[in-house]
Amino acid sequence: MQVTEAVNALVARDEPATVNAVAHELGIDQSGASRLVKSATDAGYLSMAKGTSDGRRREVSITTAGQAALKDAHRWQEQVFDDLTVGWSRQRREDFRRAMADLIARSHAIEAPARPTRP
Repeated sequence: MQVTEAVNALVARDEPATVNAVAHELGIDQSGASRLVKSATDAGYLSMAKGTSDGRRREVSITTAGQAALKDAHRWQEQVFDDLTVGWSRQRREDFRRAMADLIARSHAIEAPARPTRP
């Protein structure tokens, strides 16, 4: 599901969902992302096709089965959120959701600082 969620996030931001973009989204190397994409493709959650802007590049998309699996995963996540926030007011839950969404959006707006090199 993690790789399907990564593709979903890229598409939602109007970014091409290439294997390299998926790798960056997940914070893993290209070969690891390639294996995850292949596994999700074999499971029927993702498909690969020529890129829309560059025919030499292959882009990943979510299949109908992948969309259904994401819907189920999101429903489960919402249930966990509800369970974790029992006793919170509706306002507190919405404030928390909004703050988390702002953090996620901000994380995509900035580049992570380069790792220091060792002497």
